Amino acid sequence: MTGPAGTTNRLGPLRFVLSFGVVSMLADVVYEGARAITGPYLATLGASAVMVGFITGAGEAVALVLRLASGPLADRTRKYWPLTIAGYTLTIVTVPLLSLAGALWQASVLIIAERFGKAVRTPARDTMLSHAGSSIGHGRAFAAHEALDRSGALVGPLLVGLMVAVSGYQLGFAVLAIPGALALVAVLLLRRAVPVPERFDPDGPDADPGTSGTTAGPDGPRPPRHRLPARFWWYSGFTAVSMFGFSTFGVISYHLEVQGVLPAALIPVTYAASMGAAALAALTSGALYDRIGLRGLLIALPLTAAVPFLSFSTSPGLVWTGAVVWGAALGIHGSTLRAAVADLVPAARRGTGYGIFTAIYGTGWLAGSTIVGALYAVSLPGLITFIVATQLAALLAFLPLLRRPAVPARP
Repeated sequence: MTGPAGTTNRLGPLRFVLSFGVVSMLADVVYEGARAITGPYLATLGASAVMVGFITGAGEAVALVLRLASGPLADRTRKYWPLTIAGYTLTIVTVPLLSLAGALWQASVLIIAERFGKAVRTPARDTMLSHAGSSIGHGRAFAAHEALDRSGALVGPLLVGLMVAVSGYQLGFAVLAIPGALALVAVLLLRRAVPVPERFDPDGPDADPGTSGTTAGPDGPRPPRHRLPARFWWYSGFTAVSMFGFSTFGVISYHLEVQGVLPAALIPVTYAASMGAAALAALTSGALYDRIGLRGLLIALPLTAAVPFLSFSTSPGLVWTGAVVWGAALGIHGSTLRAAVADLVPAARRGTGYGIFTAIYGTGWLAGSTIVGALYAVSLPGLITFIVATQLAALLAFLPLLRRPAVPARP
């Protein structure tokens, strides 16, 4: 972890992961706080359920599909820190500007622009985390990061909910400029402390080519670095099918608003409950992944299938339960799904791998969230049937991934 002046890593891999978790926590206060009120805010600007599903799904798709470009760019240039900092900056600037949006199209542009910032930063950030995870376990690294990340997603909605109760949606968005500024300072300080995270990884891009072609992961050996394996492509397809039936919180919160299930100020609090569940689920599933490999992902499917029975009801008790179940599924998606990619692709192609993986994942989410929004407007039983069917299809797609015995790699 040493090198020429200005290139020495002053933190170890675990402290790096935890510090990056703090950066993400502060950033999550910003954009998850905003996301908690996006659905009802768009409703006040005249959006229908289909439009909310499309706008929020399009935002997620931008955040994921554009990584087809940003992932290879990270691999090619190795400018991990500049890409990461640029992405955080874009998010931090656009979210508070939602307080000034007076028309639906303006809010839509800002929502999608914020997600563009996520597209820019995430492959580079995840690649840096994967290098640190090579020393401490990929499941552990991504779980610790996700848990801290989601703790910010818990605080953000609570903060926004308080501001909405005091003075409406505009103040809810405007207050997020404060944690945004703190996140930017934190990421710049971390860049100074760990300028070259690749040095954490003995099989990283700078490793000896004679020794880094094939390495072990929890589900078997990783293939040579010059190609992405068929197993990676199948795995990506499975995640797309599973996300096809995963509603965005925008549609759920729209339901809570238009049906009057909860007061407006409590809707962000349900999202906070989701994020608390996501943090706990991330830690649990990450540890499970390091022990048993891909089989630990199966629990996400029944959780997702249960969401429509709970979150789209008109019973406050069921809605709160649904928030926890939805968040637990999201926590598994956000941590363990990412950890598996690091073990399925060569170290030198991880930026590309993350970009392709999340593009496929995001396309499924965009299509699914739009369909869920459309079905919500015409048939709740149809919505429930659709989501359950997608999770059954995902289970069938997952079975071929179990044919190779999982042999977890212990750090």
